Amino acid sequence: MKQYNKWGLIFLTVSILVWSSCDSISMNDFTASAPQILSFSPGSGSVGSEIVVIGENLDDVVSASIGGEEVTILQKVSNQRLSLKVTNNAKSGKITLSNSVGKGTSDTDFTLEYPAPSITTTNMPTEVEMGNKLLLSGSHMNVISAVIFTAAGYSTGNEANILSQTENEILVKIPYVGSDQASITFKYFNGTEDVETPIASAPQITVKRYEPNVTTSFFEPVTVGEIVTLNGTYLNKIDKVLLNDQECNITVQNENELKFAVPASQDYVDGDNTRTLRISYFDGREVHTLTENFTIKVLSIYFWENKKVYGQGRDVESMASFFSPETGLVYANSDWREVVDPISYKYQEQTCSAYNTPNVSNEEYESVNPYFFFSGANAGQLQINSPAGSSGQLRNFYWFNNSANEYRVTGAKANCYGTPVLTFLYLDPSNSKYKALADKVKNGTLTTIDEATFPINVDAKTCGEISIASMKSSLNTDVWANGIFTVGEEKQANVDAVILILYYNVNGSAANVAANVKRIGLLHIKTVDFKMWNNTSAPSSSSVEFDIYWQKHDYDYSKVQ
Repeated sequence: MKQYNKWGLIFLTVSILVWSSCDSISMNDFTASAPQILSFSPGSGSVGSEIVVIGENLDDVVSASIGGEEVTILQKVSNQRLSLKVTNNAKSGKITLSNSVGKGTSDTDFTLEYPAPSITTTNMPTEVEMGNKLLLSGSHMNVISAVIFTAAGYSTGNEANILSQTENEILVKIPYVGSDQASITFKYFNGTEDVETPIASAPQITVKRYEPNVTTSFFEPVTVGEIVTLNGTYLNKIDKVLLNDQECNITVQNENELKFAVPASQDYVDGDNTRTLRISYFDGREVHTLTENFTIKVLSIYFWENKKVYGQGRDVESMASFFSPETGLVYANSDWREVVDPISYKYQEQTCSAYNTPNVSNEEYESVNPYFFFSGANAGQLQINSPAGSSGQLRNFYWFNNSANEYRVTGAKANCYGTPVLTFLYLDPSNSKYKALADKVKNGTLTTIDEATFPINVDAKTCGEISIASMKSSLNTDVWANGIFTVGEEKQANVDAVILILYYNVNGSAANVAANVKRIGLLHIKTVDFKMWNNTSAPSSSSVEFDIYWQKHDYDYSKVQ
């Protein structure tokens, strides 16, 4: 049996008693009390003044008032000291502090004074920039509730943003002023109401407005999307460029140059559209008209520039093979089923009854935008294709780098006609009539495609003076790039070939290539990067860059003279 030292037992007993005694003291509840005000200073002051209160139980004060009106608690320094700020709603009377237990009230009254602020102009700058900061000195600056800048020639002014203020200083941000000279006045409370210092005796200051000055005075007619350049000074102050009330996208802006893009509008009509060109600045407070005769030329044709599509290559970049001249967009192969041609994907081989002969309703046909594509499936030739020209072309395009049928854009069934019907004719420059039209395309002087400029004779199978009897649903590089490329050899080259495109309505083109034309287009193939796929002689990995003009409105045979 263990034996314990008697002195150890005594020490343990004493320790337990001491610990128990300490715990009992620490658990005593603290008794909260209402605040008590012993003194405060100063005994009088104006709005904005700071009052230091000395007392007891001030840590838990939650509100304060003077003369029954609430004021701001600035800082609780300790349980015996806090400071207050006199606010506009205060009035002469006793100071009261409140906490959760109760209230404490001063024995004496605080006297609220209402002095008028006075500015010292000795050190005030004579010239400032609108929007910059300005420090004003004087007396009783803490009673100011508003600093007002009134421009010369104006009856009302604008309030400055007060950034900070003390009894002797006030820092403001200079507001908008309508002229270079401004008077500075103050608002303050005089004990009865808010008043403003007299403008007749107000200090004057020169405000540099740095107003934008556009020196560009002549504006050429422009097209939608074109970039227009303005030159001048302080152009970085411009907030908006407006054509009538339509805001333009500013693309470049610095002190001496501003560039903006001419926006599209549903209000534009084909031909010349006259708009008022204006600039807005100083947060929209001032608007200046540059010209009332800014001309936007809207062509009766779509023009899509520097487009690029790929053949049937399998890398990510080359899986963007379909172009619609109606939207001007290049579509990824993965978009074909749902975006490009959902009607074809729905009906597969039944989309057409035969070559370029739709077998769908007019509504279904019209729901698909015209599109074309290039492929390299014909004995080493790169060809442009009509979607409805063959059931064996679309199956060669994949939306994923895999040879499995499910990754063909057409799906597991594979063979599939496209919906839109198109035909093509290469404008060989050796033919003078072809060359005249091709030169307009290359030179950018083609401005209209309509029934007057491209009259179609169904019986003669002509479009203007051009015979279209030999229009095809596909054209190979040995036609539109003859002698440039060699089968099986890779080469990047300028082609500079122009191809006439006819797009048809739901009746198709099989019966007569001059009948049922819906839209006319002119394709300018500029460069071709002739590349083989998978070590074969098929240029399926090629890319083609081009511009295209496309008729904006459906062809109306009744308008042909």
